[in-house]
Amino acid sequence: MFAPSSGSSAEKYNVATQLVIGGVTGWCTGFIFQKVGKLAATAVGGGFFLLQIANHTGYIKVDWNLVQRDMNKAKQQLKFHTSGNQMPPEVKSRVDEVVIFLKKNVILTGGFAGGFMLGMAS
Repeated sequence: MFAPSSGSSAEKYNVATQLVIGGVTGWCTGFIFQKVGKLAATAVGGGFFLLQIANHTGYIKVDWNLVQRDMNKAKQQLKFHTSGNQMPPEVKSRVDEVVIFLKKNVILTGGFAGGFMLGMAS
């Protein structure tokens, strides 16, 4: 996921530069995330609204027995897959890589987190 030298690239900058780099990239990411989130919420909400109107006017008929049966089947599959409660080894290794990267770049990560929050609030 990360290059072997990805930890040292941020360390060659001083603390202020790392904070600025992290803050600016975090703000940009948060701002874009906020705009895309609003767009996605509007699309999902609008689609749900149109489906409700179509259902109410009779264009769509919902077979609730089929919905209930499919929901029960999905619940059973979720119970089966989560019963092991073990993370697959490939996921665990990726998580470990991310944790190591975050520990090596605490200042950059902190700047990113702060910038992300500011970007979401913009």
